[in-house]
Amino acid sequence: MTVERIFDELGHFKRFQACLYFAAVFQAVACGIHYLASVFLVETPNFVSSVPGNITDVLYGNVTASSLEDVLPVFKAGKGPLVIQTAEGEQWELSRCRCSLRIDPGDFTYDFYGNKTVKACGGNFVYDHTEVYQSIVTDWDLVCEKEWLAKLCQPTFMVGVLIGALVFGDIADRVGRVKILMFTSLCQFGLGVAVAFTGNYYFFVVLRFLLAMVSSGYLVVVFVYVTEFTGIKVRTWTSMHVHAAFAVGIMVVALTGYLVRVWWIYQIVLSTCTSPFLFFCWKFPETPFYLMAKSRYKDAQTLLDKMARFNGLECRLTAEDLLESENGRALVEQEAAEEKPSQSEKKLSILDLFGSWRMTGRTCTVWAIWFIGSLGYYVFSLGSVNLGGNQYINLFLAGAVELPSYLIGCFAMDRIGRKKTCAPALLLAGVTCMLIIVVPAKIEALAIALCMIGKFSIAIAFGLIYLYTCELYPTTIRSLAVGSGSMMCRVGSVVAPFCVYLADVWIYLPQLIVGILAFIIGVLTMLLPETLGKPLTTTLEEAESLGRELSKKKSALGSKEDEEGLELNQQETKA
Repeated sequence: MTVERIFDELGHFKRFQACLYFAAVFQAVACGIHYLASVFLVETPNFVSSVPGNITDVLYGNVTASSLEDVLPVFKAGKGPLVIQTAEGEQWELSRCRCSLRIDPGDFTYDFYGNKTVKACGGNFVYDHTEVYQSIVTDWDLVCEKEWLAKLCQPTFMVGVLIGALVFGDIADRVGRVKILMFTSLCQFGLGVAVAFTGNYYFFVVLRFLLAMVSSGYLVVVFVYVTEFTGIKVRTWTSMHVHAAFAVGIMVVALTGYLVRVWWIYQIVLSTCTSPFLFFCWKFPETPFYLMAKSRYKDAQTLLDKMARFNGLECRLTAEDLLESENGRALVEQEAAEEKPSQSEKKLSILDLFGSWRMTGRTCTVWAIWFIGSLGYYVFSLGSVNLGGNQYINLFLAGAVELPSYLIGCFAMDRIGRKKTCAPALLLAGVTCMLIIVVPAKIEALAIALCMIGKFSIAIAFGLIYLYTCELYPTTIRSLAVGSGSMMCRVGSVVAPFCVYLADVWIYLPQLIVGILAFIIGVLTMLLPETLGKPLTTTLEEAESLGRELSKKKSALGSKEDEEGLELNQQETKA
C-alpha cells in the first residue's frame, strides 16, 4: 500500500480530479501566452531615417507620392533608397539607417550620379503603421544601432525561465504546491499588466524577466500538481496535455496580435484573459502526496473525505492506512541506507548519470533530446512569423498543430513504444527542415505546411521525453535525471532566440541547424532501450540491464537455431 492506493479507491480521474485538472491547466495557457508574446511586442515594421524639413515629393522606383507613409508599405530594404524633396528644395536619398544629401541636384529624378553627403541617422525615423501601429520598437526607436536591444528581449526572458524553474521548483517542495501556484498566478497577472505601463526599455526588460520567472515557476509546479492528483492509468495523458494548454496560449497570442496592434493594450489583454483563475485558485487543496510527506495526516484525511464526497463514493480509506505503509517503507529505506551508506550518497551525485559507458551514452542522448526538443520547439514557433504569408495565421497554426501531436504521441507511446515514437519524430523533423531549405521561396504555402509538420513532429518528441526520462533511470537518480534534462531544455530555450536571429545571415540557417541536430539525435535515439511495458527500475544495475534482455533472447534464439541446424546436418550425413 502506498499513497497511490487513493486513486484505486477514489478514482484515477473522476469529477474532483477533473475539476482541479482543467482549472490548473487553464492557467497554464498564460504561460504559453507570455513565452511567445514578444513575437509581436518587439515587431519591427518598415522604416526609414527621417530628415528635417517638410517633404513635398517622394520617389521609389516608379512609385510617386507626397508623403513617406504612402510609400513605406512597398519599400524594401536593400532594394534602393527612397528619394525625397523638401520644401526648401533639398533632395535626399533615405535608407533605413542613413541618409544622403544630393549636392547641386538638377531635376527631381530617381537616379542621380553627382556627389552626395552621407550622414548617419540622427535618431529620427518614420515607421510604416499599416501592420504594426505601435510596438516597443516604434516607441523607443530600437532600430539601427539599438536593434540589438530589441533582439535581447526574448533571450533575457528565457534566462528568467531558467532561473524560475530552479527557484520555484525547489520552493514548491518546501512550502507546498498550492502556495506556489497561487503566488505565481497572482504575479503573472500583476507583472503582466505592469509591463504594459513601463516607460522605458530597461524597466520593461526587468519586469519581463520577473514575469518569465513566475511563468516558468507555475509551469514547473503545475506538472507536479496534476501528476500528484491523477492516477497512474491517466497520468501519461494528463501530463502530456499540459503542453496542449501551452499551445492554446500560442494561439491566443496570434489572435490577440491580429486584433490589437498597440503593444501596451495587447499586453493588458493577454495578461487579463486568464485572470478568472485568481477567483478560485485559493480553494485548491494541497496534493495528498505532499500532505503525507509532511506528516499532515489530519489534512490528508479531510482531503480524502472531500474527494470521496465530490466523486459520489464512500470513503473507506483512512490516512492511517497510508501512514502504516509509508512509515514501513521509510523504515526499510532507512535500514538499507544504513547498510549501504555509499548508495545513499550517490543519490545526490550527478556523476551517477555517467557511472558506466552504457549510462554515459544514454545520458548524453537523453540530454540531447531535451535540448533539441526545446530548441526546435521555439525555433519553429518564433520563426513561423518569418515564413511569408500572413504572420498571424502562421503563428496560430504553429500552436494549433500541437494539439493533434499530443494525441497521436500518447497513442503511439502506448502502442508502439517510447523509442519508436521519439526517434521517427526527430528524424521527420530533421527531414522536414531540409525540405524547407530546398523548397522554392515562391511556394509559400508549401513552406508553411512543412514548418507545421516540423513543429508537429518536434512537439511529439518534446512532450514524451518527460515520461521517457523517468522510465530510463532508476529510483535513486530519477529526479536527478529529469532535473538535469530540464536544465538542458532551458539551455535550448535560451539559445533558440539567437538561432532565430541567424536568419539575418541566411534565411534558412535556423532550419539548417535544427534539421542537422534533429536528424543526428534521432539516429542516436534508436540506440536507447525501449521501456514500454517495463516496470520502473530501482537500482543502477536494473537500469543498465534495460535493452540487454532482448539482445540476450535474440542471441539465445540464434544459438538454438545453430544447434538445431548442426543436428540436422549430422543426421543428413549419417543418412
